[in-house]
Amino acid sequence: AHSPQEDPVLIRPFRGHTAAVTGVAFNTNAAGLVTCSVDRFLILWKLKTQCRAYRFAGHAEAVTSVAFSPDGQVLASASHDHTVRLWIPCIYGESSVLKGHTASVRSVSFSHDGYSVVSASNDKLIKIWSVCYQRLLFTLFQHTGWVRCAKFSPDGRIIASCGEDKSVNIWDTRSKICVNSFSDDEGFATFVDFNPSGTCIASAGSNNTVKLWDIRMNKLLQNFKVHRAGVNCISFHPSGNYLITASTDGTLKILDLLGERLIYTLHGHKGPVLCVAFSKGGEKFASGGMDAQVLLWKTNFDTLDYEEVIKHNFRRTHIDDPPHLLDIYPRSPHLHGEKLKSVQVS
Repeated sequence: AHSPQEDPVLIRPFRGHTAAVTGVAFNTNAAGLVTCSVDRFLILWKLKTQCRAYRFAGHAEAVTSVAFSPDGQVLASASHDHTVRLWIPCIYGESSVLKGHTASVRSVSFSHDGYSVVSASNDKLIKIWSVCYQRLLFTLFQHTGWVRCAKFSPDGRIIASCGEDKSVNIWDTRSKICVNSFSDDEGFATFVDFNPSGTCIASAGSNNTVKLWDIRMNKLLQNFKVHRAGVNCISFHPSGNYLITASTDGTLKILDLLGERLIYTLHGHKGPVLCVAFSKGGEKFASGGMDAQVLLWKTNFDTLDYEEVIKHNFRRTHIDDPPHLLDIYPRSPHLHGEKLKSVQVS
């Protein structure tokens, strides 16, 4: 058994993108990782086989978001070129284009049955597409500003979205209307996601906060003010008990939702961290940043006794607390030296 301070650890960096990494997603068995970038490419990193990597070209402008279908058979991506693309993740890298948005598409996400994809755009619209027929199913409109993110609930009955109009909207996918709206006076939410049970949503804020909303009771449950700059992305651990956050302040943080506190701060990116995602089993997570790096991390949330961690960590709830025993820096040689074995894209 290792000490809590050794968890999480950086497994390895992946270098292949030539500009900011804007999205990251694992396939079902965590054998593959897909990333997307301002460099217009997607890269599929095979984690099992000597780390082969495949680069997918097709988008004409920066790619903003990427997702794996639940069965791992399809990739979806969104781009500033106004399109969503569906890819078969194989050597040939062919894709089909979904056209309909009239401005940058900011996010793309699959429904849990894999039949639909939801996209959010600067045209203020949210569109739901059929994956097998590759056509538009319906459009949701109520946002009055750029829509930054949209996600299906685990049961597919609702969609949560957030936009620069400072609202987080809850939509009924059958009636296709907005049934609820949370508004945030401080800033706008940049990213939103459901917890695994679908009872709550977490939102990442441009105003440095991370908020947890109960969508049955319609109330704010938790409000974390632990970052020094905007939060760009969040990911729930499959247990629903932990949330990882990625911020412009250059750090990732792991929040214990049951204890309502910050348990780890991870350093490793140079500059803003733009995206983060847990693997489906929660044993790994990956992050991407403005530094064009993808970092793959290992964690042991299900095996470690976090009581020890919590004891050390009892009062750490705000950013102004002193530097902390559980700030985690990657092992030397330092990450930004070139000695650490990294994976290049062929």
